[in-house]
Amino acid sequence: MQITELIASLSDEGRLLAAAAEQAGPGASVPTCPGWQIRHLLRHTGMVHRWAAAFVTEGHTSYHPDGGEPDLDGAELLAWFREGHRHLVRSLEEAPADLECWTFLPAPSPLAFWSRRQLNETTVHRVDAESALGGPLTPVSADRAADGIDELLTGFHARPSSRVRSDEPRTLRVRAVDTEATWTVRISQEPPRAVRTAGPDGDGTGKSDATGESDATGESDGAERVDCELSGTAEGLFLTLWNRLPLTAVTLRGDRAVARLWTDNSAVG
Repeated sequence: MQITELIASLSDEGRLLAAAAEQAGPGASVPTCPGWQIRHLLRHTGMVHRWAAAFVTEGHTSYHPDGGEPDLDGAELLAWFREGHRHLVRSLEEAPADLECWTFLPAPSPLAFWSRRQLNETTVHRVDAESALGGPLTPVSADRAADGIDELLTGFHARPSSRVRSDEPRTLRVRAVDTEATWTVRISQEPPRAVRTAGPDGDGTGKSDATGESDATGESDGAERVDCELSGTAEGLFLTLWNRLPLTAVTLRGDRAVARLWTDNSAVG
């Protein structure tokens, strides 16, 4: 996606988040973030927006701590969130293409990094806000969702801080059926290694047993066998891998324990 598209989508997502938060009210529980209410969601996301904007506007070339969460609530908190979101969007729109500042994941440029990171951050938390309403979620386009999956698998979980580890090497395939994007994730005692391929790689199915679970997945044409495959729409996979939807939202083939290894250990701090 182009940087201008990322920023435009970030603008939309922040407005949707604020609208859902306003409708739900500050005391509403957030089912996707156990223990949180809407007020906690707004404080956290608003803090992250201001933290990110500071790198863009002030050009910090090393890590710079956030300013902390405010002691605000109700209408004042919502106004604070909206102001910070607008400031982030303006900062990215006005930043030079050759912006130099600190980043923490691989990206073509710092401006591309912060635009993408804040879009995915805000999208996930918009889903959190809408989940408090108990109704349908605003859709995420397939290309945006696939990009979010890519950031999570090849960026966040390539870092030493990833807790997705296994004493026995395991392989997880993630296949977005509406984009032709497929990721192969190798899980071991080291940080996961994910590789994305752009073309179709077979149906990835094994033979099912009597319970409906399938054996280790692989293709009859000799393609790599994997222990588990998650397949579905890019949106469904994006939200499932970020633990915003249950595993039942996607199709699982193979060893369910590998999928649980992900869901139980993949939370990003």
